[in-house]
Amino acid sequence: MWVDLVDATPLRFQDGSPVRAASGIAPYDAGYLVVQDDTTHGCVWVDGSGRGLRLVPQVEGLDTFEEASGTKALKPDLEAAVALPGGAVLALGSGSTPARMRSVLVAADGSVTVADLRAVYARVGEALGVPADQLNLEGACVLDGVLRWFQRGLPSAGAPTASVDLPLDAVLAAASGGPVDLAPGAVRRYDLGSVAGVGLAVTDAIALGDGRVLVSAAAEDAPSTYDDGPVVGSALALLDGDRLVDLVELPRLEGAVSKVEGLTLAGRHGDRLDLVAVVDADDPAVPSLLLELRITQ
Repeated sequence: MWVDLVDATPLRFQDGSPVRAASGIAPYDAGYLVVQDDTTHGCVWVDGSGRGLRLVPQVEGLDTFEEASGTKALKPDLEAAVALPGGAVLALGSGSTPARMRSVLVAADGSVTVADLRAVYARVGEALGVPADQLNLEGACVLDGVLRWFQRGLPSAGAPTASVDLPLDAVLAAASGGPVDLAPGAVRRYDLGSVAGVGLAVTDAIALGDGRVLVSAAAEDAPSTYDDGPVVGSALALLDGDRLVDLVELPRLEGAVSKVEGLTLAGRHGDRLDLVAVVDADDPAVPSLLLELRITQ
């Protein structure tokens, strides 16, 4: 694979405030829905303009959360955004705390349903063999009626990046407020290699329609799945089942590693894929970037 950076756009709301900590993106409302992992709002990005959309209620009267203020544990940490038939989007928390074990179902008309999915996260943790407080589910995609949900893990500490398949209908029933009635399916573990001794781990995924999955991956030198650390490398990887087919490093922006946390397919032209990605700057004062990428297989 070859990757070219076509454009990079800072994401801001209409009032000029930055879209902070962008962590997922999905097609929505003639544009995209971008979720932020440290706020209660998402951003509907259409024609170069962003408007806010409340995704979850305030937590203890707060809409934003930071480590510096001691509120990091309260954040919803929405990390995955998946487009659904009919124009809806499903956003999912990363796990590890009750606040992060929720789903947000955004309908095409803008209505929002928030559901407590602690029972689902418990079953996912059991299937992956990961304690609940170490879940770090950062990406997801839909293929053949299955939600493939990716555990980022911490490969450099012996916690492999992995995925688990869940029946999509059962997940959506739970996300709509119904009972949890699902059995996790196949579990896959991946070896994506490393950068500077730090293992690459999946941050988001796109199903390509032929059984293969394209994932974004970051090599983050963090002490745990809960804490942040410096990102020393970032890449796109093509997977077939649990087999690594190809991997390409993502271009740097002004000499810095692009920590891609959200990825979606914007178009397909033969062997060329047009992608849109979002980059988390890990700084609440700095707007996240929307990248336009071109992949040639």
